[in-house]
Amino acid sequence: MGKMLFLQGNEAVGLAAIKAGCRFFAGYPITPSTEIAEYMARELPKVGGTFIQMEDELSSASAIIGASLAGTKSMTATSGPGFSLMQEAIGYAIMAEVPTVFVDVMRGGPSTGSPTDPSQGDIMQIRWGTHGDHQIIALYPSTVEEVYIYTIEAFNYAEMYRTPVILALDETLAHMRENVYFDYDKENPRIIERLKERELDEDELFLPYDMNYQRLVNPLVEMGKTRFHVSGLFHDESGFPTSDPNRIAKVLEHLDAKIRLYAEEISIYNEYLIQDAQIVVIAFGSVARSALRAVKQARSDKIPVGLFKPITLWPLPTSRLKMLLKNSQIIIVPEMNKGQYVREISRLNKANRHIESLTKTTGKLITSEEILDVIVKMWIQISEM
Repeated sequence: MGKMLFLQGNEAVGLAAIKAGCRFFAGYPITPSTEIAEYMARELPKVGGTFIQMEDELSSASAIIGASLAGTKSMTATSGPGFSLMQEAIGYAIMAEVPTVFVDVMRGGPSTGSPTDPSQGDIMQIRWGTHGDHQIIALYPSTVEEVYIYTIEAFNYAEMYRTPVILALDETLAHMRENVYFDYDKENPRIIERLKERELDEDELFLPYDMNYQRLVNPLVEMGKTRFHVSGLFHDESGFPTSDPNRIAKVLEHLDAKIRLYAEEISIYNEYLIQDAQIVVIAFGSVARSALRAVKQARSDKIPVGLFKPITLWPLPTSRLKMLLKNSQIIIVPEMNKGQYVREISRLNKANRHIESLTKTTGKLITSEEILDVIVKMWIQISEM
């Protein structure tokens, strides 16, 4: 027998983070993510964890990096303006290969923008917000149940690939409430734990950045169990800074390859009625909910349309997207921004398919009726060809 919980999206983040083993949260209140901090402030002490309200977002991001290096799974949560302030620390975590989870609950921007309205304007900030060449893993669910599931997976990915992972939500998803049924799988999910110790000879220096390790990722051992150096500078195997150009190139290639080469394993997506679809709608987050309804309505009118919903936003599910472009006639990309993700789809469009962008930046959701109107318009064009 399972149990049913009526959860808000932000509450699901906190519940799942604790389930995944998160025992440290540092953050600063900001709409529409504040409920995550409130949940962690209330619940973390009950499981022996620590909550700290920091003075700002950069200090929050720095604190969770330190906690992670000390061996504790850690997380912070923020929204657009705060996420911008965290970018320097995210870059440090990427370079130092520190597993952490950053939650970005998107709202209208730029600047203060619309604090209480949904947006998907951070899609490119999530990918390229910090400076330098780098890879990033970012997950974006579209239901409260998925929020719970993929918050846990965000922590797993952080440990598996020794990298910061971004969990993206939008204001609508963060504040909506839905029933979530907890069965055995949700009560006992896969949890990737931190390696606590390594077999080392006496006085042997642990090499946290040994790039000859299997799967390109050398497991991180908590500080205090052994000795190692951590720096945001280019470094050698031991973590000490280096100016050797060959080593610098090797570090950059390592940071890229450890995610790029496993992009297919990292990619998570859902498909609905794709097999015979001549029109494919690509949508994520709250917009995917409207898109699913529109696709169902169009199907009832015998229009061959399907939905592709990426949950892993980054790295891009390139192979599957190329196949969709090859096998369909028209791609429709609705998103609550000026067209950030559609540019990535267009970049893969070697088959020269028609790609229709549907954007909205008013702080209101893209409705199923708006998506359906575009589907019908595109179907008429196909029928007249």
